[in-house]
Amino acid sequence: MAISNPYKNVLNKIEERNGRKAEIEKMMEDAAILTNQNKLTDLSREHRQITGFLKASAEFVKITNAIEGAREILAAEEDAEMLEMAQVELDESLAVVEDLEQEVKLLLIPKDPSDDKSAMMEIRAGTGGDEAALFAGNLYRMYSKFIENHGWKTEILSSSPTELGGFKEVILSISGDGAFGLLKYESGVHRVQRVPATETSGRIHTSAASVVVLPEAEEVDIEIHQNDLRIDVYRSSGPGGQSVNTTDSAVRITHIPTGMVVTCQDEKSQHKNKAKALKVLRARLYDIKRKEDEAKAAASRRSVIGSGDRSAKIRTFNYPQGRVTDHRINLTLFRLHEILAGDLDELVEAMKMADLNEKLKAGAG
Repeated sequence: MAISNPYKNVLNKIEERNGRKAEIEKMMEDAAILTNQNKLTDLSREHRQITGFLKASAEFVKITNAIEGAREILAAEEDAEMLEMAQVELDESLAVVEDLEQEVKLLLIPKDPSDDKSAMMEIRAGTGGDEAALFAGNLYRMYSKFIENHGWKTEILSSSPTELGGFKEVILSISGDGAFGLLKYESGVHRVQRVPATETSGRIHTSAASVVVLPEAEEVDIEIHQNDLRIDVYRSSGPGGQSVNTTDSAVRITHIPTGMVVTCQDEKSQHKNKAKALKVLRARLYDIKRKEDEAKAAASRRSVIGSGDRSAKIRTFNYPQGRVTDHRINLTLFRLHEILAGDLDELVEAMKMADLNEKLKAGAG
């Protein structure tokens, strides 16, 4: 007897995933697929995702079966002891089924295809002069430790360090599966409230730095035509204007159709700087395309959490109170120093869950 209750829709979607799993397994036995490495990789990734989903939803299926069985007994059985046992099982199952259903619904929300990609992070000092640059340096070290904790690798693509140990700007490449999916909610304006090291009167200052996180783009993701580029080379310079290099190794690439400009001078080799600058340009162009596609697919959805609005104030680091506040979800943690040391997981997971719940309310998936 089929369940005639609100769980049926979710159960049908679970059954669809079961069918797709069987279909993939059959396809992966096909000789033509086995010799097509790209197709095989895609199918293997989808199979892993579906298998994980089915494992996570197994308890929900078990509980709904228990509810159906208990209701059948209550409708047909006359034995008092059997009726009592069925009622107990029904009550226990109903007490947990809604939470399990919510978990499965969250898992059913379509995943952003960019979530599995590596990432690129740009950190820039904002208002606040030297103090803002020092804060950008704090953010750089915080994210570097977080990245290290997750077993990912980083490479500085471009940087403009200051003499006091901060950064006017630093751009990182973060290599690792799922890096973008975890870091994408970090885009926005981060504020710091503290007494600057250079302040003698002890007054608390507010400074800011902006963070932008982009999915790293492969050549297959975005095509760049050489005719659309203007490439200039010049001599590198460092903090205070001292020469970093005596050759014209720094590279400035201008993407003519968009007017986007990317510079790189960290390497002594002009070719390496050009490759790094192209990597940044490709990621920025891919991000524009991705956001345009998202806007078309979900024009009605307006979310501070999911919008990646880079001008929005998203987080405040308050040193006197030892707190970090995420303004998007009104979450305050009194663990400032641990967070600055790279322990960002609680903030990241809270943002991820808030976004999933918002998508669920909006009827996604």
